[in-house]
Amino acid sequence: MPDRLPAMPSPSPLADAPPLRFLVIESETAEQRDRRRERVGKSSGESYSATLEQLAPGCACDRVAPADEDAALPDRDAIRGWDAVFVTGSPLHIYDDSPATRRQIDFMRRVFAAGVPSFGSCAGLQLAIAAAGGRVRSMERQEAGIARRIARYGEGLNHPLFDGRGPAWDAPAMHGDEVEELPPHSTLLAGNGVSRIQAVEIRHDAGIFWGVQYHPELSLAEIAAALRRDADDIVEAGLALTTDAVADRAAMIDALDTRPDRLDLRWHLGVDHEFAETDRRRTEIVNFIRHLVIPTRLKRDEAMPVAA
Repeated sequence: MPDRLPAMPSPSPLADAPPLRFLVIESETAEQRDRRRERVGKSSGESYSATLEQLAPGCACDRVAPADEDAALPDRDAIRGWDAVFVTGSPLHIYDDSPATRRQIDFMRRVFAAGVPSFGSCAGLQLAIAAAGGRVRSMERQEAGIARRIARYGEGLNHPLFDGRGPAWDAPAMHGDEVEELPPHSTLLAGNGVSRIQAVEIRHDAGIFWGVQYHPELSLAEIAAALRRDADDIVEAGLALTTDAVADRAAMIDALDTRPDRLDLRWHLGVDHEFAETDRRRTEIVNFIRHLVIPTRLKRDEAMPVAA
């Protein structure tokens, strides 16, 4: 009897990519970053940077925190010095009209104006939606742990963001807000039965943004920690009967993080290799770098004048 399910082909590694510079936007406040470090050892931006450094060896990752009142933020021209911008998830509610959210929306508009390719996960998608003129709302019931049966729509059927994906897949997710209305010049790429909008391309000002409502950058251990953090809310939403049930689910996801080949855990959780295996979960990030970031970088290099 096999000890694991057969895997689909994985995206090609990015080890042969040119040296890349990435800017990671922390969408958490300073307090939220500190709380996350206490739970899992890293802020969302630090987690994102670690993932990018694994995917693109030799890349340089810088982080900014526009939610912070005293943040030193690069201007439009300085942003053009990076090859791509990544926007993290967070407990941010983008519809709250607070100084922190306004600063983040303003900075995301600066990213669009710079024309640098950008990518966002969860609240990172919602931030880009709001910056480009769309709307975000609170959900009646959150999506906790696993976003199931995400399927491509329309132009998403052949979009390079999903190269290597099957017709439908599960992904790590943790959100109580969702996109309500897409901004102008955006394309819906994928959705599921919980959130109709799970992946989007936005063309705004000079920029192109690809984003997903789920978390391709996170480890399963980080998702398990988020379940424990939100256990009371998950029970209140009716997704679990008790906080002990949430803890049991988190423990299984934790165990799968350590042993992604365990068929018993996959069976109990109702997932396959797309959720269990790290390289499969990161498909969208790899595709963004391969199909948008690197071609944009090479085109820019070709346009640079050759020194005499």
